[in-house]
Amino acid sequence: MRPAGEGWPGRFFSVEILMVSVKDNGKSVSSPEREYSMDRLRNIGIAAHIDAGKTTTTERILFYTGLIHRMGDVDDGNTVTDWMEQERERGITITAAAITCYWSQKDEGLEKLFAGVPHQINIIDTPGHVDFTAEVERSMRVLDGAVAVFCGVAGVQPQSETVWRQATKYRVPRIAFVNKMDRVGADFDNAVAQMRKRLGAYAYPVTLPIGKEDSFQGVIDIINQKAILYSPEDESGASYEVTRIPAEYEERAKIALAELIDAVSNKDDDLAALVIEDRPIGPLDIKAAIRRLTCKLEMVPVLCGSAFRNRGVQPLIDAIVDYLPSPLEVPAAVGQDPDDPDVPVEVASDDRGKFCALAFKLWTDPYVGKLVFFRAYRGQLKRGDTIYNPRTRRRERVSRVLRIQADERMEVETVYAGDIAALVGVRNVTTGDTLCDEDAPVMLEPPSFPEPVLSMAIEPKTKADRDRLMEGLQRLSEEDPTFRVYTNEETGQLIVAGMGELHLEIIRDRLFREYRVEANAGQPQIAYRETVTRAAEGEGKFIRQTGGRGQYGHVVINLSPNGRGKGVEIENRIVGGAIPKEYIQPVIDGLREGIAGGVLAGYPIVDVKVDIIDGSYHEVDSSELAFRMAGIFALKDAARKAAPILLEPIMRVECTTPEEYQGDLLGDLNRRRGKITSIESRNNAVILHALVPLSEMFGYATAIRSLSKGRASYSMEPHSFEPVPAGLAGDILDSAGAMQMRG
Repeated sequence: MRPAGEGWPGRFFSVEILMVSVKDNGKSVSSPEREYSMDRLRNIGIAAHIDAGKTTTTERILFYTGLIHRMGDVDDGNTVTDWMEQERERGITITAAAITCYWSQKDEGLEKLFAGVPHQINIIDTPGHVDFTAEVERSMRVLDGAVAVFCGVAGVQPQSETVWRQATKYRVPRIAFVNKMDRVGADFDNAVAQMRKRLGAYAYPVTLPIGKEDSFQGVIDIINQKAILYSPEDESGASYEVTRIPAEYEERAKIALAELIDAVSNKDDDLAALVIEDRPIGPLDIKAAIRRLTCKLEMVPVLCGSAFRNRGVQPLIDAIVDYLPSPLEVPAAVGQDPDDPDVPVEVASDDRGKFCALAFKLWTDPYVGKLVFFRAYRGQLKRGDTIYNPRTRRRERVSRVLRIQADERMEVETVYAGDIAALVGVRNVTTGDTLCDEDAPVMLEPPSFPEPVLSMAIEPKTKADRDRLMEGLQRLSEEDPTFRVYTNEETGQLIVAGMGELHLEIIRDRLFREYRVEANAGQPQIAYRETVTRAAEGEGKFIRQTGGRGQYGHVVINLSPNGRGKGVEIENRIVGGAIPKEYIQPVIDGLREGIAGGVLAGYPIVDVKVDIIDGSYHEVDSSELAFRMAGIFALKDAARKAAPILLEPIMRVECTTPEEYQGDLLGDLNRRRGKITSIESRNNAVILHALVPLSEMFGYATAIRSLSKGRASYSMEPHSFEPVPAGLAGDILDSAGAMQMRG
């Protein structure tokens, strides 16, 4: 293949040769009809802490691959992947955006694994703000690889750790890109050291910076022992020269190569054999070994550059192709048989197999309606095909299949294994559903999402807005698994819950802009929890006589504390048939209903163990309803006796401030009931790590700006639930009671 047209980069390619189908044990796994065989496909995500430069890096990748011909900027609000109005106004990424580009490694005096072979790269640019962590979660679930972007000045930040854990959870291979090497205080070696210490990563550089801060002018390719220098006259970064390493960097480059070979050979047998036998080791030997280790999650290659200054991005794209896996190089997805959850079902990447895909995101498009984003794992999907949803046991016909380019939609006839695309017009599909062939049903593991930590009451300003409000909230809750809508049964208020102030603010803004709904919102409310501190026995009886057949249910339980974070465990310890088996499940349903409502202020009870130990029944009057109600009463009775307490969400907070404001910020955190866990100095700044109750963090963005004259910044993420101090618990309970009275 070659670019269509004279200018490089070119957006589209003319096919001059048929891609060779990949063979797997003699069986074709890649269809000859597809333009790019599966081994030439990369599904990657760009993930990092907020403001590390993810979107800017993505924008530069799209420019150098030829998808766009003018680079946008986050500050100007004209980037491709930040297409929502709210994203462009705030300069942050809110929703994960999918886009496809193409790259062919150039022969420019550097040895590369796939030189001259064009690849298709599907990119998902993910948010960095903790309030939108669900977007990262579901993206990681369907990706084959990831680029973790780090700020060259700040290094590993709190959300860097969060996205790293998410990638580890779903076993996503990754490479690291240390961005902002042109910034004052940028320290590449420190960033690599932090990856090893704070993330536990086996991280080793494959490029080194040439110059630093304002004098940053290029990178050293450690493996090829060459320098890549960018022309100061060409601000686009498209012009660069591959040349000898400057004399002052030669020794460092040789040491870095020796360390890299030693690190890789410690884990890769093939390279170790070359070292032991003292045979020549070429650049391709090292790259092939790094690729093997990266795909097995045993190594993280580290590159550096400055996306904003357009330095070092082309080597990053080469590294994506060289080191990150194709769909064929990751373990086959494993699901379960819908009829027998204990039977595992392997879903290997194969164009010729029965279709299987995972719906990982829903989005309401103003022009085409409801979009269902999916990752195809096996088989092909064509317009007019029928898909089966094992969760609902329903079939649906596919009318339209789209390839997504950020906010642009392109219709396609066929989607192949490994592709990321979207469906239009399908119903009864939620995030995490498996879409498959009815003859080969399977349920893939859905992504998991954190529980909301903040809630507020919302109501329409006029009766005319009521229907639009309910429609908008329903669609938004379908799109975002961390956004919940429910009615408080005691107060009658409509409650929305999310991951933070910004999350709920964006929801309100979208209601106004997209659904034209004017709504009033109350002050955000904390999602407290309840638990018990000692064991207690509870008894519940539900007896009703109405002249005819009555109702009779009787349950006795033991309620005790469970380990913090272990959740709720319910166990049936009935012996001798005190409660018939058919009534055990209604009892459990009642217990769960009682747990959801709590006993102190209506908050859910967490981290408890419930044993059903006794009860009685009536041969005529007993019913499922009676035992469900008895379960509720037994739970409430036991919880009141078990010394219940309130738990509040605690946030992990990291503040970065100049030294002169350290004392003021420490004092303010202490006033907010914060517990300082550590203080460190880094690059002429002080970083405060603290655990602070969420209830004390409202308005902190304004406070920290005021205390530091706008020079300090902070980030926070959920950490745990801890008991509310006795002196404050009464006020919270009084407030909850007052709300119920007003309702």
